[in-house]
Amino acid sequence: MQSLITLVLVLMPMFIGFAIPSNPKMTKLADKGLSYLVFFILALIGIELSQVEGLGNQVTEIALYVAVLSVLTIGAGLFSLMLFDNMRPWQAKKNKTKSKEHSVSIRGSLAQVFCVVIGMGIGYVLPVAYMPPENTMTIMLMVLILLVGIGLKGSGITLKEVLLNKRGVEMSVIFTLAILVGGLVFALIFSEVSWTKGLALASGFGWYSLSAIVMTDAYGAVWGSVALFNDLIREFFALIFIPVFMRQYPSAAVGLGGATSLDFTLPIIQQSGGLKVVPLAISFGFIINIVSPVLMVVFSALG
Repeated sequence: MQSLITLVLVLMPMFIGFAIPSNPKMTKLADKGLSYLVFFILALIGIELSQVEGLGNQVTEIALYVAVLSVLTIGAGLFSLMLFDNMRPWQAKKNKTKSKEHSVSIRGSLAQVFCVVIGMGIGYVLPVAYMPPENTMTIMLMVLILLVGIGLKGSGITLKEVLLNKRGVEMSVIFTLAILVGGLVFALIFSEVSWTKGLALASGFGWYSLSAIVMTDAYGAVWGSVALFNDLIREFFALIFIPVFMRQYPSAAVGLGGATSLDFTLPIIQQSGGLKVVPLAISFGFIINIVSPVLMVVFSALG
């Protein structure tokens, strides 16, 4: 029953966002609000992380978890889509124009890590009486999903357009299954990680703000930080290597962005692959953005 309630709390705001009549002004406000909310959420995660007893002794362990999970999830998704490209080649138009947004995006990713550090600093000096209420993360999660729903509706993308892109749908299925296999392998490597936890941690698909909240609520701040840094590493990796893989493995290049291929890494995808690859990235990213929260909540609710 609790898992059903949690799933409703996650999906209901997205449906509400889709139901709200969209206009350019509202979409712009939602996008702007989302960017600010992400920084606030990361600071909250930092605050919660600062309250973990003996955190200093767990840093090495956290780093190990993040390293192994990143290799397994990024590697599984990349390898599976490279095989897909080899079996069913799809040539994207190459654009030789260099991306100025590339370096800016990297700095933005570093700023996100900095927000967690600031949050930890605040958490160490903030009196217990002034700590955020227990349900703050759940409220932030609902607001986040609502803004994402408004943004997706305002983008003008219809579900029909997404599902009609056959290659985008195939990519999302292959990518999802491969990443989940990576999560299961992660659970096999670490005896303290159940198979459901391994699957839940792997299901962030690069959506670090969402995965960090869900995993913190389900397993505590330590595992929330593992999910956060795992998905941030995917973002770093995608920004650097999307142009590298785009010419020979366009599907794999798009898949590197995971959930961010719909928005954050889309400029890099477009500038390295040309306009031809954009519909593919939008279809894939849209589906992953819908699937990710469902899988995370379901698997974390199972234990």
